[in-house]
Amino acid sequence: MENTREIQEVKNRFGIIGNAPALNYALSVAIQVAPTDLTVLITGESGSGKESFSKIIHGLSNRKRGPFIAINCGAIPEGTIDSELFGHLKGSFTGAVDDRKGYFETTNNGTIFLDEIGEMPLGTQARLLRVLENGEYIPVGSSTVRKTDVRVVAATNVDLLNAVENGKFREDLYYRLNTVPIKVPPLRDRGFDIELLFLKFTTDFAEKNRIEPVNLTEEARVMLRAFRFPGNIRQLKNIAEQITLLEPERPIGPNVLSKYLPKEQSSGLPALFNLKETQDFSEREILYKVLFEMKKDVTDLKKLVYSLMSGNAVDKDTVHPDFFQELSAEPPVLYSRQEEEYHSPFAQTTLKIDDIQRNTEDIEDITHETDEDNLSLEKNEKEMIIKALRKNNFKRKYAAQSLGISERTLYRKIKQYDITDEKP
Repeated sequence: MENTREIQEVKNRFGIIGNAPALNYALSVAIQVAPTDLTVLITGESGSGKESFSKIIHGLSNRKRGPFIAINCGAIPEGTIDSELFGHLKGSFTGAVDDRKGYFETTNNGTIFLDEIGEMPLGTQARLLRVLENGEYIPVGSSTVRKTDVRVVAATNVDLLNAVENGKFREDLYYRLNTVPIKVPPLRDRGFDIELLFLKFTTDFAEKNRIEPVNLTEEARVMLRAFRFPGNIRQLKNIAEQITLLEPERPIGPNVLSKYLPKEQSSGLPALFNLKETQDFSEREILYKVLFEMKKDVTDLKKLVYSLMSGNAVDKDTVHPDFFQELSAEPPVLYSRQEEEYHSPFAQTTLKIDDIQRNTEDIEDITHETDEDNLSLEKNEKEMIIKALRKNNFKRKYAAQSLGISERTLYRKIKQYDITDEKP
């Protein structure tokens, strides 16, 4: 109970919104490590709020009265990052017209937040390791060792262990940085926190610009929570501010919200076939299409093999024309190491078919099986659509949502299966 109260106090102090268990756990780790001088490695996707955790660690530490600076390692050119971090002497390189103090000197007794640490050059990594180990560094162009007392908090959105294996990140530095790891959860894993953050962003923006804040219908809130938000909190804030500024409608429904949610979201599925830009496919539709296409191919193959095994001429009218087009293409050539010669795989296939044709007594016509399977699939799909319509009182919009397809696709399926769109 005491830990929960402490986490809530930190949320109020630093403006953290949300109650997701993963977020609360990350905050509890930050609270425990803050009073120490241990190095912390914060991991999480871009835009998930890693810098906020670095400020929490500094604000709760004994260095809270000292300086704090956040540095994006990926935004500093490789040729100047050493000078930025460790300083340089006058004349040490072209353009060094004066001595310059580096961040490790100016933030002495404070905290440095090194964001995107995975983008740091290997040479700079070696210098940073020396600072972490001994508190020592050498400015560019100098031979004098200087001391610093700085706490380092690092963050990354890449897999540093994978970078270590690929030789892009020093292994010793990784383990030195990863003394206490904190994983910030992505927004899509925070459930109802998405709604709370959206309300916070739209309210703040409305108050700042003296306009009416927006609110969402239940259907729009469900759609918002289902969105993956690859840009995390930063993306959600942009969407909330755009809707608040541009939309006069109150409340906001799913049709309006969908205009602000990018359509091209990767589902993680392999690309099975080319989709036309004008069509609106869901994953379920893709699966149905692939299954039906596979059934057609299996049907054609069974009919062809049965005809060959029976010694009959192949009836091209019963086989899909694309099937013969693929067969008419030049067969692939394989290389056999054992025979040290090129040969066609279809030659072996023909021999096998000839061998089978010598004994056709037990041949059975099985081509009708796939026709029955096709009818079974269509029947199941039709029944599923009818159930969804009845469940949603024959309101196509909600039936389409429960099926995971668009209203246009549902209308097409209703016409295809001649479903009476009326209450029984």
